[in-house]
Amino acid sequence: MLRKLHQTIAKITLDFEDRWHFNTCVAAIMELVNEIQAADAQITASEVPAPVVRDLLRSLVLLLAPFAPYLAAELWEELGEKGSVLRAPWPVSDPELAKEDELEIPVQINGKLVNVVRVAADASAKTLEAAALADEKVKLRIAGKTVVKVIVVPGKLVNLVVK
Repeated sequence: MLRKLHQTIAKITLDFEDRWHFNTCVAAIMELVNEIQAADAQITASEVPAPVVRDLLRSLVLLLAPFAPYLAAELWEELGEKGSVLRAPWPVSDPELAKEDELEIPVQINGKLVNVVRVAADASAKTLEAAALADEKVKLRIAGKTVVKVIVVPGKLVNLVVK
C-alpha cells in the first residue's frame, strides 16, 4: 500500500502541477482507494501498523482536497487533524518507496503482442531477452523460424523479429 501511495502522490503531483490533467488525478485517487479497500482485511486484522494506516489516510485526504474540498475538510476533521486541509503541506513522494520490485514486460513477435513476462525492475537487456526467449508462448510461436533480430528496450518491451 505504501508503494501505491507514493506512486499516486508522484502521479498526481506531476499531473496536477505540471500538466493540469485533472481526470487522471481523480483516476489515480480511485485506484488508490480501490487498493485500500482490497487490503481492508489486512488493515482491520492489524497486520498493517497504525502509523502507516494514519499516514496513508492523511495523505489520501490531502490528495483529495483540491478535487473535493468539502469532503476532504470533513475527512480531515474525522482524522483529528487541526487547521484547514487546504493549508496543510502537500505530501511528498519517496522515489525509493514508489519503485517497483518487478515489472511486466510485453513480448512481441514481429510487432504483435504474444505474452507478458515478469522480471526484476532492474533487469538487464540480456536478462529480458533470456526471459522472453524462455517463455512457453514465445517458444511455440518461433518454433521452426529464425530469430533475425532481438530489440530490447530495458524496462519497456522485447520485440523479436522472426522469419
